[in-house]
Order: sequence, then C-alpha cells, then structure tokens
Amino acid sequence: MKVIEKIRTRDRSLFSFELLPPLKGTHIDQLYKAIDPLIEFNPLMINVTYHQQEGIFRNLPNGLLERHVVRKRPGTVAISAAINYKYGITTVPHIICGGFSKEETEDALIDLHFLGIRNILALRGDAQKGERYFVPQQGGHAHASELVEQIANMNKGKYLDESLENASPTDFSVGVAGYPEKHFESPNMDSDLRNLKAKVEAGADYIITQMFFDNKKYFDFVKICRDAGIKVPILAGLKPIITRRDIEVLPQVFHIDIPEDLVKEVGKCKTNLEAKEVGIEWTIHQSKELIQYGVPALHYYTIGISDNIQRIARAIF
Repeated sequence: MKVIEKIRTRDRSLFSFELLPPLKGTHIDQLYKAIDPLIEFNPLMINVTYHQQEGIFRNLPNGLLERHVVRKRPGTVAISAAINYKYGITTVPHIICGGFSKEETEDALIDLHFLGIRNILALRGDAQKGERYFVPQQGGHAHASELVEQIANMNKGKYLDESLENASPTDFSVGVAGYPEKHFESPNMDSDLRNLKAKVEAGADYIITQMFFDNKKYFDFVKICRDAGIKVPILAGLKPIITRRDIEVLPQVFHIDIPEDLVKEVGKCKTNLEAKEVGIEWTIHQSKELIQYGVPALHYYTIGISDNIQRIARAIF
C-alpha cells in the first residue's frame, strides 16, 4: 500500500522509522534484530537509507590518482525487497542523486517496481565524504526535484529512451525531505522553501522533516509551508539523544539547534546510559505534544538502534 494512501485514511498519528543498513559484509539478521522490537507498533513504513560509497585516492606509479572504494553498504533494492518479503510492511527505499546517472536511477526504479516496491523517498544526498560541495554524477541529477520529476515521468510511462518497447507506467508514491531549520546550503529559508515547493510541484506526495528537538521549529515550519502553498502532509522526524556527545555532534553534522534545556540535562549526565535516558524522556515529551497537534506521523531515526525507540513507542502508541 502507498504511504500517502495510509496517511490520507488514518484516524490517528502514525508510527514509522528509518534504518541505516549495516555495512557490506555483515548479515541481514543484524537488520532484522533492529526491526523486530518495533513491529508491534504497526509501522506506517520502514525507510531504508542509502549513502554514496566512500573512497580514497591513491597515487599511481605514473603520478595519477585512482579512487578506491573503502566503505559501502548493501543496495536499497535488495534490502527493501527482503524487509518487504519478511514483514509484509510498506518499505520505502531512499533513492539519491549522488553517485548515479539517470540511466542507473531508472534501472533501480524498474527493479524496485518489479519487486512490488511502490514507495520512494527521493533525496539529492550528501556530498562525497571529504568533499565540501555536492557534485552530481556525470549524466545524473543535481537536485532532488529533478529526481522526483524522473519518477513522475515514469509513472506516466515516460522513460529516458522514448523508443523503449513495453514502457509500462510505474506506480510510485514519492516522499521528499524538508528542513524546519533550513538546509545548510540554502542562503535563507525563503530559498529553501522554493526548493521544497519545486519538489512538491514535480510530484512529491508528502514531506518528512529533518530531525528537530524543539517542536516550535516544526509548528513554524508547517505554517510557512502552508503560507507558501505547500499543502502535502508533513511528517515529523525525531531522533533521540543516545550519547553525551550528541549535543555537540548532531549540530555539526545536521546543522540543527539543540534547546538549552536539553543541553543542560545531558550535561548533568555522567555516562552515555544516563544521556540515553534523557533522550528517551525528551522524545516522549516531544511525541506527545506533536500528536496533540495532529501530526500525520512520527518518523524516528534509529541508526540501527531500536531499544530506545521501542520504549518511546510504548509510551506513545
């Protein structure tokens, strides 16, 4: 079932979560161990992230540089199919612009559609590790709105090669990312909203926000989206604090603010276990307030750790 259909027919705020696939070389059972504790909460969807391969450059005898991949994760096609088959739950693979040509993207989408996957989260993706700016693959997309447009065209039966035989329309529902505190590359919020609106106008059905720790950020974001004419559902993305260092690392990596009250509480913690407890309680409070507001769904970023999400969900759903 499509995510947007579930959202439209809901009678309450829904639960969903995102998984970071294990590194290549590990077994899929590791992924199942993260999913199993959360099945009881009837997830709206399980999102499967994807990141560009990480590489290093090595000097060749002729003085040139050669790139070697040193870190990769299994593809979302295989993982999404495995999760969908095992649990029968709507699985949403991330499809990114970075590292893929339009042809490679089309091939991946054809495979996903063949396997019965009908939901996609379309993202530009981050810059290559070690690089300051995002550089699209040769022949690839530079912006998520272009990726959404490609998927929307396939839904109309329009493929890259217009002479392609048996070019049947696909049937994807597409989600995109939104940033309550602005994407760090955007010069201002107005510019960021224009980019978001372009993704929705290209065919996105709903928005999932970047993590935030102050609910007012979400409430204000929804309002400015509506004022800008963005009417699709906006799901709230939440990530519990799990270590004492999170209050320093998360703002650096994700360009978000941590409320001073949360900083003070984590600052009192002597161990990561204590910090994790603070994160659970903070996220429970956030979740209850968001549900009271009427959020379509609460989307939890697990990074493969689910015991804290399980405790939060038991207190909420």
